[in-house]
Amino acid sequence: MQPTRHWTFGGTRGTIHAQAWDLEGPSPRYVAVLCHGYGEHIGRYNHVAGALSRHGGVVYGLDHLGHGRSGAERVLIEDFDDVVSDLHHLIEHAMRENRGVPVVLIGHSMGGMIAARYAQQHGADLTALVLSAPVLGRWQSAEELAAADVIPDDPLDAQTLSRDPEVGADYVADPLVWHGPFKRTTLTALLATLEQINAAGSLGALPTMWVHGEADELVPLADSRTGIERVRGERFREHIIPGARHEVFNETNQDEVFALVTGFIDEVLGAQN
Repeated sequence: MQPTRHWTFGGTRGTIHAQAWDLEGPSPRYVAVLCHGYGEHIGRYNHVAGALSRHGGVVYGLDHLGHGRSGAERVLIEDFDDVVSDLHHLIEHAMRENRGVPVVLIGHSMGGMIAARYAQQHGADLTALVLSAPVLGRWQSAEELAAADVIPDDPLDAQTLSRDPEVGADYVADPLVWHGPFKRTTLTALLATLEQINAAGSLGALPTMWVHGEADELVPLADSRTGIERVRGERFREHIIPGARHEVFNETNQDEVFALVTGFIDEVLGAQN
């Protein structure tokens, strides 16, 4: 069993639950920080952390404000800069524990939006950035919900997550996942953050990889591409996974996706040496 540490810290608007997956062997080649998506929690990324640990990374993550084991009202985010600040606290903690070790930030879905905003504000902390099905550019579903007089309480269709039916079944049964409706305040903050990211633009020289499922219905490929074109910088890789749905790290060919990510990390680390 991989050693795992859990702790809490005082975030911008409540107590934040954090987690680290420690290496059993030699010193890490890099620090990987995982940034989860809307309504879920970092515990759904144990297998991702395992793959990165086997590759030589020491892995950190947190439950965002109002998510998972963290405090505050469920899935209520008034300003995503607060979430970025909490992430910055965690990354600074990881850097203190692993001085001089390169940092790779990996964000999925809403976590990809948060990671991109983090990179715009604190790119000097990072050696590389991986964006998995990121909410970037525009998200038409969020725009439609924000414009509705009443936000419908329709549960997410878990079949859109992965071609593996067990992924959807586990998601539906997970008590730490939010299964209720979006909150209007969170939608407003999310759409405002997309505008901020679009306006801030390119990530410059930061090596960035974008990976997305071709059949993603939750965060459509075309929507994210509009944002990718705004933020992509000088060192950019793109991988569209044929037939894959929203959660590429939970897909039936997840090993192929992990290989793409670890190969990208190897390329970036190799270029540093």
